Amino acid sequence: MDLKAQLTQHALAEGFSAIRITRPDAIPEVAQRLAQFVDAGMHGQMAWMAERMHWRGAPDALWPEARSVIMLAETYTPDHDPLQVLTQPERGAVSVYAQGKDYHDLVKKRLKRVGRWLLDTVKDGAPQIKVFVDTAPVMEKPLAQAAGLGWQGKHTNLLSRDLGSWFFLGAIFTTIELTIDPPQHSHCGSCRACLDACPTDAFPAPYQLDARRCISYLTIEHKGPVDLDLRSKMGNRIYGCDDCLAACPWNKFAQAALELRYHGPHGAPDLADLATLDDAAFRARYSGSPIKRIGRDRMVRNVLYAIGNSGLAHLRPVAQTLCDDPDPTVADAAQWAARRLPHS
Repeated sequence: MDLKAQLTQHALAEGFSAIRITRPDAIPEVAQRLAQFVDAGMHGQMAWMAERMHWRGAPDALWPEARSVIMLAETYTPDHDPLQVLTQPERGAVSVYAQGKDYHDLVKKRLKRVGRWLLDTVKDGAPQIKVFVDTAPVMEKPLAQAAGLGWQGKHTNLLSRDLGSWFFLGAIFTTIELTIDPPQHSHCGSCRACLDACPTDAFPAPYQLDARRCISYLTIEHKGPVDLDLRSKMGNRIYGCDDCLAACPWNKFAQAALELRYHGPHGAPDLADLATLDDAAFRARYSGSPIKRIGRDRMVRNVLYAIGNSGLAHLRPVAQTLCDDPDPTVADAAQWAARRLPHS
């Protein structure tokens, strides 16, 4: 068995669902696309997208010694209908990927084990590796498409004919020369299910996302008050949004998640309970979860928008208790919610 076949076998045994290989210089068009996105202001407050763009837009500049990029997919496919919670106004909708353990930790540990196996197997030339999971200036989705893992759909997320859309991406850069795989091309055809499913019309055109209107961005990355015209469109989504992913017909081929820790306790929490969280209680509740990084104030802000959209009179007193919150954004959200709800 050659090295690539052994690597594939080992990666699948570690729990990854698919593996493909490309070169660091395989996506020369990305630098211009990224610059246009940032120049148009569509990245919103995500300053990190504008910073180090020379690395983000050119993986071969990030680590010039790298000769191959190993792209891996790990499924987190939900075991339930992720949109059902949208019909439960007293509960908050949390994106599927954040309902359990933090994928950064789980995927990175697997990547390191695969990388260690590769270094132990290839002794010649003092090979090196670097592993990345979403936190470095690496454009994982274009690299994954170049490697043939899937293609970026009209919603800009990666899709696969074999995996659907519910999977994480991880990358191993290495100085080892490996046989590359052919790139994948779009199989979206005339379908626009993902575009039509977006509650806030965040897609100005197919394959383009204006993050400033995306609920995932608004609930996770955006600091301060959300624009008034967008709050009512957020519904009860308090962390992320799965609407465009869930709408995709390719999910009929989605594979079940192998890692059960992604299916955790944070899927449909009670809004009234979340509104009472102070900083310590928030940290304790979301320890080990990706939700922890947004902090108490942003989470409670999101919860109050959901309460304001609920139409439930019995939640009005919950909002009123936070109208004088020390955080001005939370107080603003509470006042907005209280004004929208009927008296009991």
